[in-house]
This record gives sequence, structure tokens and C-alpha cells, in this order.
Amino acid sequence: MLQLYNTMSRSKEVFRPRREGEVKMFTCGPSIYARPHVGNFRTFLWEDVLLRYLEYRGNRVLRVINFTDVEDKALEEAGKKGATVLELTESMSHHFFDDAKLLRIKLPDFIPRSSTSVDQAVRLIDVMLQKGCAYRHEGDIFFDPLKFKGFGKLFRLDMSRWPRERKRFKRDTYNGRRWNLGDFILWHGCKAGEDLCWDTEIGNGRPSWNIQDPAIITKHLGFTIDISCGGIDNLYRHHDYNIAVIESVSGEEFANYWMHCEHLLVGGKKMSKSIGNIVYPEDLLRAGYDARQLRFYLIYGRYRKRINLTDENLRSAASRLGAFREMVERIIGTVPGDENEASTGGEAAEWVGKLIPSFEKAMDDDLDMETAFDDVCGVVEKLEKLKREGRLNSGDVVCIEGDLRRIDEVWQVVFP
Repeated sequence: MLQLYNTMSRSKEVFRPRREGEVKMFTCGPSIYARPHVGNFRTFLWEDVLLRYLEYRGNRVLRVINFTDVEDKALEEAGKKGATVLELTESMSHHFFDDAKLLRIKLPDFIPRSSTSVDQAVRLIDVMLQKGCAYRHEGDIFFDPLKFKGFGKLFRLDMSRWPRERKRFKRDTYNGRRWNLGDFILWHGCKAGEDLCWDTEIGNGRPSWNIQDPAIITKHLGFTIDISCGGIDNLYRHHDYNIAVIESVSGEEFANYWMHCEHLLVGGKKMSKSIGNIVYPEDLLRAGYDARQLRFYLIYGRYRKRINLTDENLRSAASRLGAFREMVERIIGTVPGDENEASTGGEAAEWVGKLIPSFEKAMDDDLDMETAFDDVCGVVEKLEKLKREGRLNSGDVVCIEGDLRRIDEVWQVVFP
């Protein structure tokens, strides 16, 4: 059975969707005021493997990924570039789509945006105002975490540290992995000179980042889902804010499983503009790597552990993938005989039969891609040896290719 590490319980749990055979999943998408970098794509690629493996296991996956296109950072960046926010974010969205296609990331047909979900944000805020967990202050609307029982439960926040004096945090996001001990903003009232405002029942303004994901999720998936996931940074503030907003409105548990992907480091350091070590997929393509090599490097290993992007590490991963693909090519090359003939049986059949179980056993262990690839690689090495010795016939080869193509529906690194 598939086991996933649930951040909420801090343990691996057998995955059981609310409705058998159907999985509702939300994956935090990019803030498109800037171009997503390879660190972002590590998370997007792991989520792609999760999606594909759930489908491999026979589930119908209802997945929503979002674009954050209305936030403080977008306003600031648009001002610097002399563009409107929506002009800026539209252009950045094209970079995401191009890179996602290059890296074989399977996306939903429709990706909702913060700017297309304002109506739902207004509905949620209106309910919270009526319930008393949200309140108005100087034209803005804030959420009072002390009005939500269990606030911070995902992070396991120590609420004894909460200040007695009321504090308000007005920005959409704050730098660093820290907690803002106070009330967080839900709605920015229109300020003089702002061109990004909506005229709504709760007043003129725009939704804060803290309400945007809940609005998109509840509008397109409802108030209860199976899996919510994203980068590890979301464990600080953002995901607990989502829980507080959605559950304060619905009164139900929002997500049964929470999953987080660790950072990609560059040269041992977190990517940062101030350091100047931001890397984009096209930078690595220009350095001579191809898209499959990059995808393999970013998904090979455990998603809950940091990985360090260096030229040496990337070359090593590219070499390992290349050697594997060459073995596969030698095995599935032309074999004399009838493709429909039965397997040779014996040792050949035994090793052919190990491909799928080796893959599934490791992937069922919280998507252990490293072990899955290494174990499948070990089986392929043995099969190649049997091929060289003339102990595989066409029937064996057809089975091997079929199984490897099934596996690569998840990996997307072996076949063109």
C-alpha cells in the first residue's frame, strides 16, 4: 500500500482518499511576479511524480495548481518595470508554461489565478466577518488567530508565545522562515493611486495572499481535499493560515494529508538574489544539459531531503541516467524471433518479473525515487547480462519494454 509522510502527524501513513479511486489535491503554484527558478521546479516536479504515481495506482486525480498574480511583490515589481500588475504576471506565466512543458510536467487544462478568484475570496471573508474571526481596521480586514481553535497545528506553533497586545501584519508575505505573532491581513482596502482594486460587497480593495489560496481551493475543489502540498517554506505561516481560513468557514477538517518538499541548494546555499545564485532551467540547458537530465536530477532522491545543485552533482546524475538509458536501448533492440513468442521462462522470467515490484515497493514508501531507480537499474543490469548471453527472446523483450514504459509514465526520463 502507498504510504506518504504526513507533515500534520509527522509520520508515514497509509494513503486512503476520502472517496475510493478519486484524489483531490492542491499544489501551491508559482507567484508569477517573477520567473520560477530551478528550486521552484524541484517542488513542481516532485508534485508531478506524486500526481503521476497516484494515477499509475489507478486513481482519478482532481488537481488544482494556482497562479498568484495579485500581491504586494507583484505591485512593487510592476511599478519598477512601468507595467500593470496583470501585464507583468501574464508575461511571467509564459515562462512557467514553457519550462513546465520542457520538463514534462503534467498540468491541469485550467490554472486559476488570484485575479480570477476574487469573488470567492469576498464570500469567505464575509462569512468570517459574520463569525467574528475577521474584523475591519482602517479600511483593511484582518484575521484574529486567537478566534480559531488549534491555530498553528500544522507547524505545531507554541501559542504560549502569543503576545497579549494585539499586533497586525499588513504585508502579504514576510521574508524568512519565522512566525508573525499577531493578526494577518485578509483584504487590502484601496489606497490612493492604486490601479488594482475590486468594487465588492465588503468594500473596494484586493484580496491578500493569505486568502487567495483558500479562495481558489474552495472555488474549484470544495472545502475538503485529500492532499495539500508545496515547498517547505509554506510550513511557516502560509499553510496554517490556509487551514485557519478554510476550517473557520466550513467547520470541517480541510486536508487529510500535508506534504512538503525541501529546498534545492546551489553550491551549498539557498538561492537568493542578494547572493546572486538564482538558476533557471535555461541556464542549465545552455551549460550543455538536456531537459531529461535536469528532470532526473531534480526528482532523484527523497523529496524531504535537501539536495545541492553543483556541476559535479548534475554531471553525475546525467551520467547515471545516460548509462541506464543505454542499457535499456541494448535490451529492447531487435531480437530475432516472433514478438508474440512466450517468455523463455526460468531465470529470464524471474528477472523480468522483478521490474514492476521493485519500482512499486520503493515508490510506495513515500515516493522513494532514489531506491526505486537504483533497484530498477539493478534489475536492468541483470537483464542486459542475460541479453548478452542470448538468454532473452523477443517475448521477454516485449515484456521488459512494456514494464519500463509503464514505469516511465511516472518518471518521464527514459523514453523520448
